[in-house]
Amino acid sequence: MTADVLNASELKKADPVFGQLSFDDHEQIVFCQDKDTGLKAIIGIHDTTLGPALGGTRMWSYQSEWEAVNDVLRLSRGMTFKSAVAGLNLGGGKAVIIGNAATQKSPELLTKFGEFVHSLSGRYITAEDVGMKTEDMDLIREVTPYVTGISEDKGGAGNPSPITAYGVFMGMKAAAHFKFGDDNLEGKKVLVQGIGHVGEVLVEHISNEGGIVYISDINQDRLEEISQKYGATIYDGGDIYSADVDIYAPCALGATVNDLTIDKIKAKVIAGAANNQLADEIIHGEKLMQRGIVYAPDFLINAGGIINVYAELEGYDKKEIIRKTENIYNTTLQILATAQETGVTTHEAALKIARDKIAARKLGE
Repeated sequence: MTADVLNASELKKADPVFGQLSFDDHEQIVFCQDKDTGLKAIIGIHDTTLGPALGGTRMWSYQSEWEAVNDVLRLSRGMTFKSAVAGLNLGGGKAVIIGNAATQKSPELLTKFGEFVHSLSGRYITAEDVGMKTEDMDLIREVTPYVTGISEDKGGAGNPSPITAYGVFMGMKAAAHFKFGDDNLEGKKVLVQGIGHVGEVLVEHISNEGGIVYISDINQDRLEEISQKYGATIYDGGDIYSADVDIYAPCALGATVNDLTIDKIKAKVIAGAANNQLADEIIHGEKLMQRGIVYAPDFLINAGGIINVYAELEGYDKKEIIRKTENIYNTTLQILATAQETGVTTHEAALKIARDKIAARKLGE
């Protein structure tokens, strides 16, 4: 088992990639490797001003190790702002395990990863993300206390996906209210891209309110299952970005709003669960604003999951989890209004709130 820790200055010298926006004064990057289990993982700790860095572990078949590095940088940075906007005493962190979760994940690999997490002595607390399950967190918990999102029968808050989806639903309704003057989604056409654990629950909420749901996913069997279960229509129009819908909800991987897609988007609202939806938060945030498309910042409306797992650290109950998650509606309305009044993008308005909270803590206010 080996672990290499590079500080910020060393990484910036190592490769120009760390001059990118994703490398935003990260405090620590940890590279983890274990030959016996095949583990290759990267832990990113962005900022711990407000508290320990909490963020899920993602297992994914990255095309390159540099792609994995960039992903963990973007994700951990986003977690800092997500926790700050949600008013949680947490910093931002994230971990990625390079590999196919369906074929390469093993109890031995997860246990070894948990040992790396434990070696950071609580600076980073892990949780569930893409490619991971609640039972994986239970296994990691056997070797370190620095993990959240464990099963309810083991004293945890359980799978965070339903709460994440509920928060996205609240944010979507707020964005609809801001754009259309009414937060009722009945009759609104919504395209949900990615119908994993979070996407499915979001489809359920929208369907229950009378929304017209279209679904898209790379898994055809999953599409058929969700279509039959909730009456959603499988989108078969080719380019999903050109779909004639009211709301686009990206719930798979990030950066779907990019140079190639942004001019095609017909939706008037973008509100989804995916992290880092804007490939370039400055350029694409401004372009959306110019086009009159209301973007509900991802790190704002997908905070339900971290609110859920934070309950394990703070000891509050399910009722308080729901209350905090429902408040995403009010915060989203506030940020959208502030952006309009000040002439900045919604992403910038949300980011300012997060940065102001971090700056205030540093000043001891």
